[in-house]
Amino acid sequence: MKSSNKNVFASKMGAILAAAGSAVGLGNVWRFPTETGANGGAAFILIYVLFMLLLGVPIMVTEFAIGRHGGQDVSGAFEKMSGGRKGWRWMGLIPVVSGFLVLSYYAVVAGWTLYYAFEALMDGFVGKTAEQFKTDFATFSSDSLHPVFWTTLIIALTCGIVALGVQRGIERGSKIMMPLLFLFILVLVGCSLSLPKAHLGLQFLFQPDFSKVDSSVILSAMGQAFFSLSVGLGCLCTYACYFRKEVDLMKDGLSVASIDTLVALLSGLIIFPAVYSIPDLSPDAGPSLVFVTLPNVFQQVFGGMPWLAYIFSLVFYLLLVMAALTSSISMLEMSAAYFHTTFRLPRPLAAVMVSVVCVVLSIFCSWSFGDWQDVHIFGLNFFDLFDFLVAKFIMPIGGMLMCVFLGWVVDEKVLRAELTNNGTIKSPLYPIFRFIIRYFAPLCIFLIFANELGLFAF
Repeated sequence: MKSSNKNVFASKMGAILAAAGSAVGLGNVWRFPTETGANGGAAFILIYVLFMLLLGVPIMVTEFAIGRHGGQDVSGAFEKMSGGRKGWRWMGLIPVVSGFLVLSYYAVVAGWTLYYAFEALMDGFVGKTAEQFKTDFATFSSDSLHPVFWTTLIIALTCGIVALGVQRGIERGSKIMMPLLFLFILVLVGCSLSLPKAHLGLQFLFQPDFSKVDSSVILSAMGQAFFSLSVGLGCLCTYACYFRKEVDLMKDGLSVASIDTLVALLSGLIIFPAVYSIPDLSPDAGPSLVFVTLPNVFQQVFGGMPWLAYIFSLVFYLLLVMAALTSSISMLEMSAAYFHTTFRLPRPLAAVMVSVVCVVLSIFCSWSFGDWQDVHIFGLNFFDLFDFLVAKFIMPIGGMLMCVFLGWVVDEKVLRAELTNNGTIKSPLYPIFRFIIRYFAPLCIFLIFANELGLFAF
């Protein structure tokens, strides 16, 4: 069913793919395999999936409900859903602040992926040793101008898509990039599973070892389920402003979570068989896995077939670029939508204004790896400071406040009407959802918050 309103997603599939694109990002490709590798493999995955259902999906549906009820203005969504209590209107500023901060440092890493995709296209990885990959990345990331160029290019691409609008830009871009992302993943999975020692990676990924499960692993799985969907930032709340009224929020929430989890699992199928094919490599290498370890792995594993090494490297980094773009679009949209709706600015102008500010801030973040690595605020460089503020404060506090708002402030009749589309659809899970939002989710988020701040010692 198509919609003639250009300020809503034209189709159900477009809404799901856009929301999934917001959730699916670079973290799915490197953070999930890293967390899995550091926490015992399949046992971690099972706990992660459980918390995805019990924590991630309910908080996502919370954002959906608030955003759709608010309509076209996320800044006023909280005030409207609270029954006109103006004190809650300030919550609408979370997406605005989040958009500037997250995109500013996320675009730096996204720019790295675009550069590596270009290097792969130019066959720039051939003949390099592990030490050369390490040196090349350190040299590139610490340069004053080179990373800034690629970061600015990523932001410019993001700006162009957002400026085109909800249907012609965000929805159309999602319908193109998300299928491409899955195509790239499937190609890489096929190549990776053909490796001689792929069975070791599969064994690690799917054979649970519950002896390694402790409170630290449980908290890590809980945190991964929370951070993987990008809940608490306001991305999904902003996108939900463009949902049609007949959308089943719970059903679509499960669809988005399923896509996000599938991408994470398939990323594991790419990375673990490849990593296990090289002796003495660790599957929990962290972010360096993407820019140092894996380029070396691709060259060593497929060294006897240069054409396959070329294809694998190029497709892998194109996959990262697609994942980065689908997320960066939602980050820019958070801030641009506020200026577009609140100050009635033309959408292209709002997108450009936000992009210019983000480019300036991203330069500071990029220089944190080079010329400004000794410039600290509260003991952190700009990149780490922005990351710290978002991951340690904005996301958990934002997620907790959304749960408190929907669970304790919003009239129960309003909430039920929103989740059942005014009684037109059945929602047998509604009582469970309400219990989770009121009690279970805030407790879990508090534990994540305390763990991220290092208040727990394991």
